[in-house]
Amino acid sequence: MSDVDYAGTLTGAETERVRTRVRLLIELTSRTNEYRRGLAAAARRLSPEEAAVLVDLEKHGMQVPQLHDVLCGGHVLVDNPDLYENWRHVKGARERISSHHKQIDKKKWPDIGMRGSVVREKLHGRTAQGTWVQLEKTPAAFGKKKLPSLDDLRHLVDYFTYKITRSNVGPWGLSRKTERRPMYLSPDVAMPQSVPPAVASSLSSALQRLEDSDDVTSASADLARMFPPPERADPADELGRAMANGDGRGLFGNSNVWVSETRSGTAAAIRGRDRGQRGPDSLLAEMGLS
Repeated sequence: MSDVDYAGTLTGAETERVRTRVRLLIELTSRTNEYRRGLAAAARRLSPEEAAVLVDLEKHGMQVPQLHDVLCGGHVLVDNPDLYENWRHVKGARERISSHHKQIDKKKWPDIGMRGSVVREKLHGRTAQGTWVQLEKTPAAFGKKKLPSLDDLRHLVDYFTYKITRSNVGPWGLSRKTERRPMYLSPDVAMPQSVPPAVASSLSSALQRLEDSDDVTSASADLARMFPPPERADPADELGRAMANGDGRGLFGNSNVWVSETRSGTAAAIRGRDRGQRGPDSLLAEMGLS
């Protein structure tokens, strides 16, 4: 999803690319986690508005294993208040009433709901530092009309399920990432702090000595001299430097890796036959090393 040129809305081609990516990611997470039935079919109907939400979360650090919790109703905090406004004005967004983050002025920043095939009911609002979002299995509209609807009653069932299991009830499963134990994306924890000149000088000297020692211990001295590392005027300049655009480990940074194909028996047989027919001298000659 990170290769999508997202600027508030998605084109038809971009949405189709996100649909394809979401289907593949769902398949990956399904290897170690379970979803309710119907998710694959719903992913084929992913709307541009839903796709934009998933792109935003991925751009703020959501990795593949975290996608499972998001789809299963995990409570997500993102240290970016702009997301609240971006999602507030998309097609199909409407004001909602919820019990989340009661300390926020709901008249100034009302909670916003949006329905979709994959998100079912995407609910988001403001926090003191950013935006929260949570996917719900069943939408509710308490307080908007006098008589409760069937969805309101189903929402009550989901609430009782939460009280019993201590897990949020999302559109495709249960998640332990509740408002009390949320998922954090792009946490703003950096605290820039200057140090006295004497400390900075001592730190730079120590880092320079470490780099000099690494130059000769990583390989033989002769080889190390042939491939010197990049020289930096002050190694301390890179300490605590934040990565641009929220870059980090990436979408697959915390994912398991599977081998989906076995080695070709035919290729192995040909390689073994060739090795038996040709001696080591001919192989070295072909490689230009004789």
